[in-house]
Amino acid sequence: MTTEPALGLRERKKLDTRRALSDAALELLFERGLDHVLREDIAARAGVSVRTFNNYFANKYEALAYRQIDRIRRGIELLRARPTGESLWAAITEAMLEPLRVDGLDADPPPRDRPTEVRKLVVSPEAQAALTRTTTDAFTEAVAERTGTDPGTLYPRLVAEAVLGALVAAIEVYPRCDPPASITALTRQALELVAAGLPEPH
Repeated sequence: MTTEPALGLRERKKLDTRRALSDAALELLFERGLDHVLREDIAARAGVSVRTFNNYFANKYEALAYRQIDRIRRGIELLRARPTGESLWAAITEAMLEPLRVDGLDADPPPRDRPTEVRKLVVSPEAQAALTRTTTDAFTEAVAERTGTDPGTLYPRLVAEAVLGALVAAIEVYPRCDPPASITALTRQALELVAAGLPEPH
């Protein structure tokens, strides 16, 4: 596991505000449903102005997806730091699982009262666009570095998009899986299934 660099006071305050807005958005999602979450209400719940909300997020979907986006970004940095002798898919799997463990999500039971809203969020084009727009290119570059390929070629892009698709699938299945499983276990399973059908280049 790598240690993240210490943030300055200004950066820490910005991060705290971003997280508070995302947490407020998620609280409202489960209280009111996706269609009734407004940026004005998110800002009020977090104790900031709408202008402050707009400084951090373009819309409610970015705020709702932020925690997942942040975990993926951390996973990308962890992938870059994995041992060079490790296989690509072992490195990707461990890098993607570590942020879930750090955030304490390796043993959470599925929230059975929330599947409808989670599914609506995950499958919404706006949330998917927010996730892919902010992570796909960086993931592609990390895979290219790892495999010695050009980030403009098919393989690293395909790996990146396959991994992101696996992560989204795990989140979508999580609230309604039977028997119950942690999001970490489902994510591992999803990545193992993808890896079995997409081996490394030689």
